[in-house]
Amino acid sequence: MKIGLFGYGKMGKMIEQIAQGRGHSIVAKIDDPSQDVDYASMDVAIDFSTPEAAFDNITNCFKNNVPVISGTTGWLNRFEEAIKICNDNKSAFIYASNFSLGVNIFFELNKHLAKMMAELDQYKVAMEEIHHTQKLDAPSGTAITLAEGIIENTSYQNWKLEQSGDKIIPIKSIREGTVPGTHSIAYKSSVDTIEIKHEAHNREGFALGAVIASEWILGKTGVFSMKDVLNLS
Repeated sequence: MKIGLFGYGKMGKMIEQIAQGRGHSIVAKIDDPSQDVDYASMDVAIDFSTPEAAFDNITNCFKNNVPVISGTTGWLNRFEEAIKICNDNKSAFIYASNFSLGVNIFFELNKHLAKMMAELDQYKVAMEEIHHTQKLDAPSGTAITLAEGIIENTSYQNWKLEQSGDKIIPIKSIREGTVPGTHSIAYKSSVDTIEIKHEAHNREGFALGAVIASEWILGKTGVFSMKDVLNLS
């Protein structure tokens, strides 16, 4: 498989290493929007670029019959527009706030627990996420996805950073050291606490998931998620 990388930072370099280890080749490394892009050389594109570049990177691939795997956050106000361009061009797309296989299982576990807790008003939910000091956005995209999973399955209506309130999920964001990513959800009552947690040991899991998604999407048409890739019901 021939992969075009859009964004060649730490994640791009790790994806390159893992992809080559699985027998794939990197045919383009696009780290500047002004670079010329040979779309015809690519079987698939993996985008971990910047919020400013992501929409154009993704939609230009669709227009050139290149399926896209994207983990870039901060551009999702144009997500529906990108989906329309994908469908209009009969291309294929997977977006995920986190491509880690373990995190995507954790997403489903979170939703299942939320359904179980939905009618137990004595428990109040709170979330915490910890990342390295170079991560500037807060809360993380993964934390937002987890909060949305709770909102979909309970009477909670919104999430707030470092704030609590009626029908609000408080999210605490911590930035320390070189932590690759830790997310926890706790349901607390006066008598006990139920907690689930995912702790990444390194960033390899994120990169591996993105490469597995790119292998899965070949030959397909449409918009998919990691839930499809992992066949999670």
